[in-house]
Amino acid sequence: MAHTNWAYRVYRFYADGFRSMTLGRTLWVVILIKLFIMFAILRLFFFPDILGRFQNDIQKGEYVRERFIEVKP
Repeated sequence: MAHTNWAYRVYRFYADGFRSMTLGRTLWVVILIKLFIMFAILRLFFFPDILGRFQNDIQKGEYVRERFIEVKP
């Protein structure tokens, strides 16, 4: 049975490609670990939740507006 659906053909192309990988699987694992470190762990240390100290959206909006308008010499 020939499938002419383009989405199925694209899926089969990638599924067959990933299934036959040997070194590629190891590289994908390394990439996923690095992405986890970048977005989960580093976020905790370098990107603090500044807006978390405000109680409602109006206060958050005012703070953001003040930061945008503030001109530094």
